[in-house]
Amino acid sequence: MNLRPAIYLFCGVFYFFSSPVSSDLADPNQSAVASAHPMATSAGLEIIKQGGNAFDAAIAVTATLAVVEPMGSGLGGGGFWLLHRASDGYQVMLDGREKAPAAATRDMYLDKDGSVIDGLSLNGALAAAIPGVPAALVHLATHYGKLPLRESLQPAIRAAEKGFSVYPRYQKLLKFRQSHLNQAAKDIFLTDKNEVPAIGVKILQKDLAASLRRLAIGQRDGFYKGKTAEKLLSAVSKAGGIWTQDDLDNYRVVERAPVVGNYRGARIVSAALPSSGGIVLVEILNILSGFELDALSEVERKQKIIEAMRLAYKDRAEFLGDSDFIQVDQKYLVSMPYADKLRSGITNKATPSDFLSKSPIPEGQDTTHFSIIDDKGNRVSATLSINYPFGSAMVAEGTGILLNDEMDDFSASPGVENGYGLIGSSANAIEAGKRPLSSMTPSFIEKNGDVLVIGTPGGSRIITMVLIAALDFLHGRGDLENWLAGGRFHHQYIPDVVQFEPGALSESEQSELSQLGYELKERQSTYGNMQAVLFRSGSGELKAASDPRWLGRAEVRAKAVGE
Repeated sequence: MNLRPAIYLFCGVFYFFSSPVSSDLADPNQSAVASAHPMATSAGLEIIKQGGNAFDAAIAVTATLAVVEPMGSGLGGGGFWLLHRASDGYQVMLDGREKAPAAATRDMYLDKDGSVIDGLSLNGALAAAIPGVPAALVHLATHYGKLPLRESLQPAIRAAEKGFSVYPRYQKLLKFRQSHLNQAAKDIFLTDKNEVPAIGVKILQKDLAASLRRLAIGQRDGFYKGKTAEKLLSAVSKAGGIWTQDDLDNYRVVERAPVVGNYRGARIVSAALPSSGGIVLVEILNILSGFELDALSEVERKQKIIEAMRLAYKDRAEFLGDSDFIQVDQKYLVSMPYADKLRSGITNKATPSDFLSKSPIPEGQDTTHFSIIDDKGNRVSATLSINYPFGSAMVAEGTGILLNDEMDDFSASPGVENGYGLIGSSANAIEAGKRPLSSMTPSFIEKNGDVLVIGTPGGSRIITMVLIAALDFLHGRGDLENWLAGGRFHHQYIPDVVQFEPGALSESEQSELSQLGYELKERQSTYGNMQAVLFRSGSGELKAASDPRWLGRAEVRAKAVGE
């Protein structure tokens, strides 16, 4: 079968998906939230205590993360919200991914010789796509929440006004992007001397609080029209960007059918295009389902996983993009016959990728994720991003809103790596109104009545992090805390290198894998920031965990008497 994508346009189709999933998963007296920052977790639980459901809590967590974790997400970015409604088992993915402006062109980041202009798709106004987070918050409140948007946004408004304390991860990533910040961003995030603030210093964001208020009062028009829109368009235009009011008017959230797969009787529900996460995750699991992983040695097990990663990431590079613009044979890519074909080529040694690339790959510590199960069994797995740490490094003056640099997630030129070392084809080429391909992988993993709500930031490594944790859950290796703390390794086809965290591969494993033909590269630091909630059907226990690498918080709250 020829999987090369044919390019064509779908006209504003909305997708809906309903599935027969148990609607009564969680203990009705408990709710759980896991997010990358304690203030965001508290915001979600606060809204549930006030009578909101998981979807209202998702609004509060999303908006609060925009305040307290500006290097990872924000009103100027986008994301994917995977939802499960307990009352009828309905599952859907809200696609709030950013869109290319109407004036965007295929070659906009190339010089006259056809070479990519360094940094143009990463820094400043021209790197920014049209944001989707504000529209997604309105959509969540209107179609799924119980509370008015203005109530669910109150914790975020309060956080912006009262401030949050500088913490190590914020400080580290701010240093990484410090030289690229525009003046409006420096005024918010740096000291009066333009220095990175010390740990514990309060970051106040009055303009962002005002933007959140306009969104709370005006709903969609509070962001995409009126004062906020005017300030955004003015700032972008002055900085050389190409946004117009029509771009803001035409932005829409899309409801899409999640990618659904099966792994040895377990059900995998994950993100749909324009995220590659679900397809690549299911494709890898399909390949691995033909191996008896539990019967293999640790090195043999990891070798098979690495080869499955390589094969699926090759398909990501060649075939995947925004399905509103290209035809993707998803059914075949996630089919078992195709997995059987790929698996048949896996040997006990490394299978070299077609060509090598030595480009360095950033740590991938931007983006953010949170997981929620409420006291009715509703659940949300959401991964949000502004792409690089602190996005385009540009705040639109007078708004407090950091703009994304998601245009870098397109293929500026076929075969050329983006900021995360990922290559792409014409399937992910820049087009007006198109959404760039993503690796975000918010997921539900369901086995024998147990449910794992999981996801993580981490750039190109997101899918493999979710994969490794999902395999631990599916094969009963340790508990929730172990799955999030465990060492991570990664292969993405190009470059042809196995990357791994310090300590993720023992010296003997490294030696054996090297003998099998693998090039290994140990990272200088850890990566990812996984957040997960787990429901155990047998005991009715609800657990939550936050990645121990950073300062996130996971909390289970029992419903008080009389609530």
